[in-house]
Amino acid sequence: MTEPSAVVTFEIRDRVALVGVDHPPVNAISRDVRAGLRDAIARAAADPGVDAVVLFGVGRTFPAGADIREFGKPPASPILFEVCLAIEDGPKPVVAAVAGTALGGGCELALAAHARVASAEAKFAQPEVNLGILPGGGGTQRLPRLVGMAKAIEMNASGKPISAEEARALGLVDEIAAGDLLETAIAHAKSLVGRPLRRTRDLPVPPFDRAAAETQIAAIDERARGQISPGEAARMTLRAADLAFAEGQAAEREVFLRLVASDEAAALRHVFFAEREVAKVAKCEGVAPRPIVRVGVVGAGTMGAGIAVAFADAGYAVTVIETSEAALAAGRDRIDALWARAVASGRLTEAEKAAKLATLALSTDLAALAEADLVVEAVFDDRDVKRDLFAQLADEVRADCILATNTSYLDPNDLAEVVTHPDRFVGLHFFSPANVMRLVEVVDGAATSPETLATALAVAKRLKKLAVVVGVCEGFVGNRIWAAFRRECEFLLEDGALPEAIDAAMEGFGLAMGPFAVFDLSGLDIAWSLRKRKAATRDPNERYVAIADRLCEAGRFGRKTGAGWYAYPDGKKTVDPTVTAIVEAESAVKGIVRRAFSAAEIVDRLVAVMGREGDAILAEGIAARASDIDLVFVNGYGWPPRLGGPMFQAAKRRS
Repeated sequence: MTEPSAVVTFEIRDRVALVGVDHPPVNAISRDVRAGLRDAIARAAADPGVDAVVLFGVGRTFPAGADIREFGKPPASPILFEVCLAIEDGPKPVVAAVAGTALGGGCELALAAHARVASAEAKFAQPEVNLGILPGGGGTQRLPRLVGMAKAIEMNASGKPISAEEARALGLVDEIAAGDLLETAIAHAKSLVGRPLRRTRDLPVPPFDRAAAETQIAAIDERARGQISPGEAARMTLRAADLAFAEGQAAEREVFLRLVASDEAAALRHVFFAEREVAKVAKCEGVAPRPIVRVGVVGAGTMGAGIAVAFADAGYAVTVIETSEAALAAGRDRIDALWARAVASGRLTEAEKAAKLATLALSTDLAALAEADLVVEAVFDDRDVKRDLFAQLADEVRADCILATNTSYLDPNDLAEVVTHPDRFVGLHFFSPANVMRLVEVVDGAATSPETLATALAVAKRLKKLAVVVGVCEGFVGNRIWAAFRRECEFLLEDGALPEAIDAAMEGFGLAMGPFAVFDLSGLDIAWSLRKRKAATRDPNERYVAIADRLCEAGRFGRKTGAGWYAYPDGKKTVDPTVTAIVEAESAVKGIVRRAFSAAEIVDRLVAVMGREGDAILAEGIAARASDIDLVFVNGYGWPPRLGGPMFQAAKRRS
């Protein structure tokens, strides 16, 4: 008999074979793990000194999914579904002892066991849909047999985890260990010896309402906004009620192989790997972050209020500063309103909201920040205002207090000039609403020290934000590319397209909202003010489109004024002939002969300009990787992960 591999341990204790997956850090199910499990199960079956088997994860977690190094590669034997069948087919009871997380393939291994024992903190999930695929080890067919159709559809289509207690209530877990998990699992396994084995695949799917299941799947398709895998996972789960297990397993495998080869899965894998790469910052290698306890937020407008809430929710002691008592009261109201929304959605109780508000310190005196470890500035985006503030702050806070600017367009190096010890200065560019949006551009200034940058990254992680390190240029990464995208949209207008055609093309491509609908939502007046400030220094040879200026001159600032690129009678977006006339008139003024554009032309042109601007950003060293740029758009600009990001799409079109 082949010995188990180095990543699978084998021990016999009191006639129970303990088969442990020892593949740190998360016991990923690599090819060697699969081979080791197959051989260990066969060894236990053949050994007359073994009555039962306990499958567990060495360390703190049960196998937590596939080995990411195998993603996108041809499957290597043994395949997971074969290992699951070997577990289920075995002549001796196999009990899965689940600690930590049983995710994806790990959950499928547990489903194939004849019983499951879990620690109290264990979680179960089948999150394959987040990678554009579905469970491929029999998970769509076994799960509904244990937890019922409605819950199985939900789990397979959403990828969201359930707790050990919920898993027990549903029938996925047989026992929650009150003491030592392994000893509890051994006892449970011994209790099954000599009894008929409960093979999950042989269980009937519990009765369910098919019409309700179809409605559930239709809702999943709608929420997926074009992503294929959630609906495919849901429909494959429903087929468990209609197919014998072997047929269902074969059908699942067919869909799995089709999805894993899809563009969607490739894009989602790209985003998955990008999130692991973005944390690798050469400047911070080997550098320990400074501990941060007390945080100051200067400015309690829309952005400042969101930043304060984000820090308070993460457990920091927060002091909010405003210029006057009236402004401070208004800021407190904004913060209260943000937490009130959390209460309304059930994420907070009124008592928890009151406790959070009570922990906030509010002041109009910068001296209140004397003991702060970090101060984040969120005042009006004006150079003189910010420089004056930082000059004052440098006199009020400790010499080692980190100072961060939330500017969107100003030069952090210029702002840092007024700060003593500018090595402690860094950019923390949050995206609105700051307490919700996941992205933070961490701006590495010319003077920013490795320790300051490492601390900013650690803070972002504690805030549960995705931090992308960027260099200094106008607009950093996101706003710089967005500006190029916006300009190209306006060039398309002059060349012959109309706002509704451009929006329809980009929404057909996969964006939730077309660009002109987004412009109307965010307001046209802010960009107009910026253009007017820059008018004197604009290159006269540079192509400039005045259509947006004409709209603003007519008081059309978007949804908030009832008209922008569209009209909004009764709040409903409507194509406006007035806009068409303005667009066509501006083309005529420049002598541009307008022509029609296909949706594909529009998409290709806009993706290409984003890719070119991204290439320039990389060449200038503003971003470390093309995938970092993609993460900025996926997490800050509503770019669907299933499209991979603008750099991914631009590269795909060039290949």
